Amino acid sequence: MTTKPAAVHVPYTGGEKESLHACLDRHRNAVLWKLEGLDDERLRRPMTPSGTSLLGLVKHLGSVEYGWFRTAFGHETEPLWFDPFAGEDMSADQGETTAQIVDFYGRARAAADRTITEGSLDDLGTSWNGATVSLRWVLIRVVEETARHAGHMDILRELIDGTAGAHRPG
Repeated sequence: MTTKPAAVHVPYTGGEKESLHACLDRHRNAVLWKLEGLDDERLRRPMTPSGTSLLGLVKHLGSVEYGWFRTAFGHETEPLWFDPFAGEDMSADQGETTAQIVDFYGRARAAADRTITEGSLDDLGTSWNGATVSLRWVLIRVVEETARHAGHMDILRELIDGTAGAHRPG
């Protein structure tokens, strides 16, 4: 977690794909920023009655990126050591290290970026529930999911140490 992602700004006049991808990157970077400076105990500490933790949300977002951007479009993904359909992606098991989960998110993000870069917004895939989806729809869906969980992480981080803010300053 020593690597600090550069600030990403959504272009005011960019194309649709470029703008959606930049928006996704902006929220992805906020997710990683919420982890900075915390020890392992605070990263995996359940902060809600349902067990939500900062690290659990990062693990979940990694599985979301693989599922929507890779699996839905017929691309291979790395084998998962957990079952996201059983909710195992929402918590950080004590056997998982922080580095393992953050690295997993980085690999999922890089794989998703390949699908975004190589594909057309009109490319079609099949979601986990059998629906036909376009890459455009998936980008919108994952921006929404990532932004939602980045907001959750903002609240959790504020509860942990008072640090607040939607995005890294700068």
